[in-house]
Amino acid sequence: MELAVVDALARWVHVMGVVVWVGHNWANVVQTPRYLRRLPAEAEAVVPGIAMAASKREHGIFRYASLVVLASGLFMLAYRGLVLDALSLRGDAAPLGLGVWLGLTMVANLWFVLWPHQKKVLGFIPASAEERLRCTRVTFLSSRTNTILSIPALFFMTMGAHGHALF
Repeated sequence: MELAVVDALARWVHVMGVVVWVGHNWANVVQTPRYLRRLPAEAEAVVPGIAMAASKREHGIFRYASLVVLASGLFMLAYRGLVLDALSLRGDAAPLGLGVWLGLTMVANLWFVLWPHQKKVLGFIPASAEERLRCTRVTFLSSRTNTILSIPALFFMTMGAHGHALF
């Protein structure tokens, strides 16, 4: 397969990954409560078992979409020989580089801040009610941070061909 075709497929995969990843962040802005509500004792024993499989799948797709976005973006930069210019914010690759750094920040926030706390909130890791409540606040803030960062990241991602005029 010619590299141009692989590059076009990588661009498509990159955009679809962004739709899944950022879409999940934006949905969380609307859907996720700011605090943990206690369920009645009889419901608390049933709900985790029912929701666990669907929740694991949803959060897995969301997390791994971030890695697909990162890998496909770096592949496209490498294909063009722009990785070092982008990461060092040099020349015409500077706008893409800002998008890459924002994306790296968002991936690190997701994997090293949000997900470890989210596992406690969802009951994947045992935690006390107080710990779950604290983790709910951390995941709320972490998710909102990624959502806010997604706006400039998308801006710089789309500025690749024309963004050099900004610098």
